[in-house]
Amino acid sequence: MTKLLDQAVEAARKLPSDVQDDIARVMLQLAGTTAEPVALSADERAAITASKAAAARGDFATDEQVQAVWAKYKL
Repeated sequence: MTKLLDQAVEAARKLPSDVQDDIARVMLQLAGTTAEPVALSADERAAITASKAAAARGDFATDEQVQAVWAKYKL
């Protein structure tokens, strides 16, 4: 294992378990290993369905709305 990968794994160990699982899934995908599909909750499925319906209608955020969100979380 390279030093950089070892540092990344050590940093991931300090994160909550759900975040560690997300990182592990990404690493497995990058390594070409198939990971188990993530099971979605009913709420997550409903949110995706609503998002797809909004996109089909062309209901997207305006540039001003997007800029407002970015400004809110600007570091």
